[in-house]
Amino acid sequence: MTTIDPMIVAKAEAWLNSDIDEKSKGDIRLLLESPDPTELIDSFYRDLEFGTGGLRGIMGVGSNRVNVYTIAMATQGLANYLLQSFPGEEIKVAITHDNRINNTLFANTTANVFTANGIKVKYFRDLRPTPMLSFAIRHFGCKSGVMVTASHNPKEYNGYKAYWDDGGQVVAPHDKNIINEVQKITSFDKVNWNKNDALIEYIEEDFDWIYLNEVKKLSLSPNEIMVNRAMPIVFSPIHGASGKMVPAALKIYGFENIHIVKEQAEPDGNFPTVIYPNPEEAEALTMAIALGKKVGAELVLASDPDGDRYAACVPGENGEYELLNGNQTATLLTYYLLNKWREYGKLTGDQFMVNTIVTTELIDAICHDSGVTCYSVLTGFKNIAEVIRRLEGKKQFIGGGEESYGYLVGDFVRDKDAVSAAAIFSELVAYYKTKGQSVQDVLAEIYMQFGFYKESLISVTKKGKDGAEQIQHLMTGFRTNKPTTINGIKVTKIVDVKESKVFDVENGTEAELDMDKSNVIQFYLEDGSKISARPSGTEPKIKYYFSVNEALPNADAYRAVEASLDEKIEGLKKFFG
Repeated sequence: MTTIDPMIVAKAEAWLNSDIDEKSKGDIRLLLESPDPTELIDSFYRDLEFGTGGLRGIMGVGSNRVNVYTIAMATQGLANYLLQSFPGEEIKVAITHDNRINNTLFANTTANVFTANGIKVKYFRDLRPTPMLSFAIRHFGCKSGVMVTASHNPKEYNGYKAYWDDGGQVVAPHDKNIINEVQKITSFDKVNWNKNDALIEYIEEDFDWIYLNEVKKLSLSPNEIMVNRAMPIVFSPIHGASGKMVPAALKIYGFENIHIVKEQAEPDGNFPTVIYPNPEEAEALTMAIALGKKVGAELVLASDPDGDRYAACVPGENGEYELLNGNQTATLLTYYLLNKWREYGKLTGDQFMVNTIVTTELIDAICHDSGVTCYSVLTGFKNIAEVIRRLEGKKQFIGGGEESYGYLVGDFVRDKDAVSAAAIFSELVAYYKTKGQSVQDVLAEIYMQFGFYKESLISVTKKGKDGAEQIQHLMTGFRTNKPTTINGIKVTKIVDVKESKVFDVENGTEAELDMDKSNVIQFYLEDGSKISARPSGTEPKIKYYFSVNEALPNADAYRAVEASLDEKIEGLKKFFG
């Protein structure tokens, strides 16, 4: 029988005896009376963590759940920090949400707490994708912004992302400072609930065209689009917030033959047609691919619920659609953008791109070949946005992304943008089509020039307090018992981002790592392989990123080299379980 910490029961009873609504009180009574205390423990064993990216968790009653009370307490902490950071200034905050269950309730709660603290709110009248919030912050001169979403997590989750005045998610020192302020809000009594509706101004549909006009400016091949304007394209928002904006972006680019997956077009937080609303998962694209086959689509696109990440599928050699992974789409976009910038004579040496430390190093090779600096940053698009902010006015940002299907072109948005990236990728397909090349042909061209790179990812999710402890034990093990071989291949270097150390395994030396600390450890192997291990900061999950590469001697060797790399990746996956 599971032993319950008396502190957990005391916390649950304190909530029960507070001024929360009667339904929540009834839910707590059920937890206290249940013969299985697991849910009670998970709901109250800690306060829901406001991480460096914001708030995310399972919806429900309790201190470790997403509900109007934890949302309000987090927002009060953020409001307090804004008031401290901008004394005597007018403070505006932009708010929107995607399609998740309770999103309007949580967005309204957030707006109400801000206005209760004298902060003006620019509130999107209807759901809109994350990149539009990022753009709105800078467009309207806001000091912060909140996107109510749980990204691609299952339907049980919700939360919000917090943004700063540059339109990027909060980074140091604001992230830690906001966390400190949120932690001071230890009870509902510390929340100002006296909303002021007069401080809310709604963002209407006319703002869509302001954003879309910026997306249109990114286009580099309008003539090729005109030639291929009838090219069939399928799109699915997977019940999310981009169902209106992605088709609008494609149309403003000039594409005329766009097919929407009608079963997934309407916003629905239950995500009834998929297991997970994640475009990284092939299952989530089943309906889109079926429609693609029906209409003979040359490109199938899908975005996640909050519209910041997108996936692309293209017809393969056997007629089946191939889901490109995030590294492939990022590589293709990088290659296309740099070639077009070179063609237009725009590469002057003052441009840069950015990716993350777990994204394919093929992008670095392509940038180096073009004489363009590519900065590598910690996982999380906020770190890409931070580089853009730091270099603003000094160097020109072309584009950047991360392996998890997030990409940004241009800098008017400061977060990954599925809307503009989907439009540019469609343009890419049209451009190479005029040259008689398929997407696979272009990838083969890249691999011949820079080497054949393949990447893969496994994600291991645990549950509750025990799961979090298991993952912590795994990471501790990597650090205290550093492996000298992995899957029979010698480890040559270990990069420990948390400890800011680079270990030369062969020579037994170590050096300092000039990068912000993060709970990430990377293993570099003798054959050029790289493995990165990174726990999630908001849930008990650990991700393993695998990258392998090999020279491609000639086009005829493509399949043999691909099979060799696939075998190598499978061996590495088995090693890490």
